[in-house]
Amino acid sequence: MRFFFTNRSDVLAIALLFSGVFFRVIRSDLDPGMLPNFSPLMAASICGALFLSGWSGLLIPLAALLISDSLLNLQQGISPVSVQMFWSLPCYLFAVGLGWKLRDRKASLPFVLCATFVASVFFYLVTNTGSWLGLAAYPQNLAGWVQALTVGLPGYPPTWVFFRNSVISDLLFASLFVCLERSLVSGAVKLPVEA
Repeated sequence: MRFFFTNRSDVLAIALLFSGVFFRVIRSDLDPGMLPNFSPLMAASICGALFLSGWSGLLIPLAALLISDSLLNLQQGISPVSVQMFWSLPCYLFAVGLGWKLRDRKASLPFVLCATFVASVFFYLVTNTGSWLGLAAYPQNLAGWVQALTVGLPGYPPTWVFFRNSVISDLLFASLFVCLERSLVSGAVKLPVEA
């Protein structure tokens, strides 16, 4: 069966959802230690809100997040809904808000990349603070918070590695999504249309 996309929103919606689920679930399943936190979901949240019309700009990235988080939790043998989701979901909503703000401005790539970087830093600070508050392994003082933001817990990669990978993937995928959208709008990429 062959699928045809008739507009750029369809292509972006599928690209955002597929890339989000693929990079978070399938990549993690194939090699869990390879590039932890390398994921397109932050970029998908910003670019989805920026490029997709109406509510799909909110729903597509959040669906990708919830589906991939639930599948990752099941792979790890824990409940599909975890406490960590309550720390990460507001970060993605923040990213969607940034994308919606850029929507009115016909944002250029540098503006999208700046917003993506801000969202990456926000995600890093909020989720690592959540880990510090929620895990008894961290001392509940300033030194424990600094540990959560830098070296993390023994037996895991340092948290700065997660941050580095997040920033790289967020900026890379935001660039790719913007280039895809610009190519579709300019007509550089032709989509097959059902006759």
